[in-house]
Amino acid sequence: MGTPDADEGPLEEFLADPANAALDLATAVARCSKSLGLQHSVVYLADLQQNQLVPLTDVASALEIDATLAGWTYRTQSLRVEEAENGGLTAWFPLLDGAERLGVLAVHAPSLTSRTLRRGRTLATLLAMMITSKRAYKDSFVRRTRSEPMRLPAEMLRAFLPPRTIGTSHVVSTGVLEPAYEIGGDAFDHSLTETTLHVAVLDAMGHNLASGLTTAVSLAAFRNARRTGADLPELVSCVDDALAEWLPDQFCTGVLAQLDLESGMLRWSNCGHPVPLLIRGRRLLVDAMEREPEPPMGLPGRFSTKPRQTHEIALEPGDRVLVYTDGVTEAQAGDGEFGLERFADYVIRATAAGELAPETLRRLIHSIIETPSNRLRDDATILMFEWWPRTK
Repeated sequence: MGTPDADEGPLEEFLADPANAALDLATAVARCSKSLGLQHSVVYLADLQQNQLVPLTDVASALEIDATLAGWTYRTQSLRVEEAENGGLTAWFPLLDGAERLGVLAVHAPSLTSRTLRRGRTLATLLAMMITSKRAYKDSFVRRTRSEPMRLPAEMLRAFLPPRTIGTSHVVSTGVLEPAYEIGGDAFDHSLTETTLHVAVLDAMGHNLASGLTTAVSLAAFRNARRTGADLPELVSCVDDALAEWLPDQFCTGVLAQLDLESGMLRWSNCGHPVPLLIRGRRLLVDAMEREPEPPMGLPGRFSTKPRQTHEIALEPGDRVLVYTDGVTEAQAGDGEFGLERFADYVIRATAAGELAPETLRRLIHSIIETPSNRLRDDATILMFEWWPRTK
């Protein structure tokens, strides 16, 4: 066994002290840095729309994700080093909760050695876990990562949303939703078990608080059934039943799907929703997931007496599947609607360039909402997942 690092003792003492569990994060960052023998460290969190990296305290300015080396670290999830303005060097480490990008960590030092970089990675890993454990109830995180007031329907729906990105080395699922502060009826969900990726994209009728409530009930019913081990047809039926019982005048379109992580077999049910897209290699497999349409959830008895249908398709290694709401393809571009072909072409180009899935969706949604001639006519939600088989 190797000799313990001389600075492991202070860090171990810090983590073992129960009093430190209640520290605010800024103080914890400073004390952890000191325990690891690091000169100075600053946490930057990505804002809600992933435009800026916002410092946890007021000791630094916000940084543009698309125009800085810190942003490069966030975009690529990789270490970057640059000269600091006040001398010395700054190492930028990605802050990752599993597959989810939280922000970056800046570690300032007179020089950077392998030992310093190792400790920086240790600190980034520790802080990512601390941020994840506290952000659900720390409004200070929320305030720093919002740039404008949020409407009530959006506030309600965002309380139900899962992390933007989840995944392992074999599967990644990531989602984006705009307009970030004004969403009314769109939502996505994804979760992992040891064998299965579960995903859902929902779009409730309307764009108000009732729409958000419809989506919230649908999400709750989906999760409740999923957590009791329900199979896909039963999942859809549970959403149907919940809406029929509690919101009989509302309905919700959606795609609910399950991906077997071992075989790559994808099963899904499409309830009145746009057809998901399958991208394989560098091309869109047109109509690969086109099936006979089902009625929206909450209204099966009004449109059909047939049982809900589920469908199957075998994915191949590296396949990307996109589930989206019609607000994406109906967004107004300068030369007409953004459209399905432009939407798919963007993802194909990013795939060919080896871009990470979360970064592909971040740039895609920004290309829709930030071009002056573009305009959203409805909520725009995209969920994309990609699958790679486990190596034997």
